[in-house]
Amino acid sequence: MRSIAPAFCAALLALAAPAAQEGSAAARDLRQLETVWNRAHVEGDAGALASLWADDLEVAVPKMRVMSKSDALAFANSGRMKFERYETSDIRVRVYGDSAVVTGRLQRTRTMNGQTIADDWQFTKTYVKQAGSWRVVSFHASDAPPAS
Repeated sequence: MRSIAPAFCAALLALAAPAAQEGSAAARDLRQLETVWNRAHVEGDAGALASLWADDLEVAVPKMRVMSKSDALAFANSGRMKFERYETSDIRVRVYGDSAVVTGRLQRTRTMNGQTIADDWQFTKTYVKQAGSWRVVSFHASDAPPAS
């Protein structure tokens, strides 16, 4: 009886490899959605954010409780926070069929309760393709390490 381990391992590696790389159409679409995300935050466009977010969105960022889509939309619609700056850099896009992971650095400046606050975060967004459109199902950010 022959071992199926080599064939099984090869199949697993093929499934694990990104189906689309940085230059692919999917990666370009996701990079464009990052621009839409950033602009929507600066412009306070909760409608644009709602269209980017999946119904089961989960947001986990420093110093805030984990939020669902309805929590995040209520906060966005409240007008309690105004972004003066919302910029991403060091973007890396990996596409796995109808799922994608986008990572990078986020630097933002916001005003809340009369205070100006600057954030410097590393982030991870998980996108899934739903009904032909990419939607964010998870956004996680953590404080970026100090620049060296």
